[in-house]
Amino acid sequence: MLTLTQIQQILEKENLLREFITPTRWTLTAPFDKKFRKIAYDSREADADTLFFCKGNNFQQRYLEQALEKGLTCYLAEQPYEVAAEVAIIVTDIRKALAVLSMAFYDYPQRKLKLIGITGTKGKTTVAYFTKQILDITTNQKTALLSTLNTTVDGVTFFKSKLTTPESLDLYRMMAEAVENGMTHLIMEVSSQAYKVARVYGLTFDVGVFLNISPDHIGPIEHPTFEDYFYCKRQLLANSRQVILQHEIDHFDLLLELTKQKNIPVITYGNQQADYCVQPLAHPLAFALTSSSDRFNLNGHYEILLAGDFNKENAAAALLASALVGGDQKAGQQGLAEALVPGRMNLLLKSNGAHIYVDYAHNYLSMKSLLAFAKEQHPTGALVVITGSTGNKAESRRTGLGQAIGEYADTAILTSDDPNFEDPRKIADEIQQGIKNPHVDVHFEIDRKKAIQAAIQAAGPNDAIILAGKGTDQYMTVNDENLPYEGDYQLAEKFIAL
Repeated sequence: MLTLTQIQQILEKENLLREFITPTRWTLTAPFDKKFRKIAYDSREADADTLFFCKGNNFQQRYLEQALEKGLTCYLAEQPYEVAAEVAIIVTDIRKALAVLSMAFYDYPQRKLKLIGITGTKGKTTVAYFTKQILDITTNQKTALLSTLNTTVDGVTFFKSKLTTPESLDLYRMMAEAVENGMTHLIMEVSSQAYKVARVYGLTFDVGVFLNISPDHIGPIEHPTFEDYFYCKRQLLANSRQVILQHEIDHFDLLLELTKQKNIPVITYGNQQADYCVQPLAHPLAFALTSSSDRFNLNGHYEILLAGDFNKENAAAALLASALVGGDQKAGQQGLAEALVPGRMNLLLKSNGAHIYVDYAHNYLSMKSLLAFAKEQHPTGALVVITGSTGNKAESRRTGLGQAIGEYADTAILTSDDPNFEDPRKIADEIQQGIKNPHVDVHFEIDRKKAIQAAIQAAGPNDAIILAGKGTDQYMTVNDENLPYEGDYQLAEKFIAL
């Protein structure tokens, strides 16, 4: 609950308050005291007890009018509207006001949680899942997670995420739910947009992790320039109590200078010049972590379930982040050995040495990246791709999938992937039209389970099987119905054991 007087005090402290407006006067102080038991930025959720925020580039006065028809008496905006409201609170920045008032309304839940924020152009979700698995062991599953893929506020039950970093009101509501559910830790992916549009304004993280930086999300809708993108990204470091930094990252010196200016402790990982060195071992899923000082007693060998040396570095970041909030080596070794990031380069090994990669790759860029990696790792073996494409949407992806297959694969088995109301054979034909390389051996098998089983059974010691599109999803969408499906990863586990 918030009162009008409390709102005034909070906004003045942040230098965000312009004035209060009532039908009869303008004033710099709350014209009367009023209690708000709800806050909202969606007019459909407003009523007489609601403090309503007029937020968003597409906000229209009719939304406010709709809220007033439901009994709303007070709104907060950057400009006054010609409407019949008891009071309008005019602020200099609506998004910052939403953030500071939301955290107050939900009684500052961040103070009751250990917060880990993770940013970077690539790898955020993987590090978040790795870290959660480690801390679940440490805290007995009292770790909440806000990620690009899924969110959990009770540590166990997951639901699909709408945004990488939620809007501030939703963020603090979910934090409060996590606290109420007994969570002690919260891991968050922090996007550049989270700082661009003040979703995390005023929030301080116990640990900030910066993985990498490269041009992305640059355009008229998100960031006009790389400098703007990078500036927003590095705000995580300025708003963290401790920082973990990849040592070979682009612009490392600038990031290090930023932490020094603010006197924020830094731990680096990466090559031998870093505080913690990540060394790949002979086994494709194993690595060693070594440090001359080893202040967290993490020196040792670790195994993960994801392919690629970059994922070993992601694992190192997760180990260090966990250690800063209570994790240890034993939990790290167990957690990393068990952590399965849905559809992110999950690797299974057949007893003869064949590699089976399971990934959500579903367009040209993601498929090209996955196949290029597999080709590099398996230069002498056959590269077999099993994929399809979703029906009744994103038809343009199909040619791109075929193009990537033609550039790298030896064999393609085209199959079903949520065909919905479309014929899987028609979708496969459209993918095949994009395969311009005549040397690729193309087959069609409508039954995805049969396709996976046949490919794994036939795989030789040097071969790589790519299962793309479904990941761990345990449904197949056909005729607008989600039918049971075991999941690519689960099926691969079953067939390599035969």
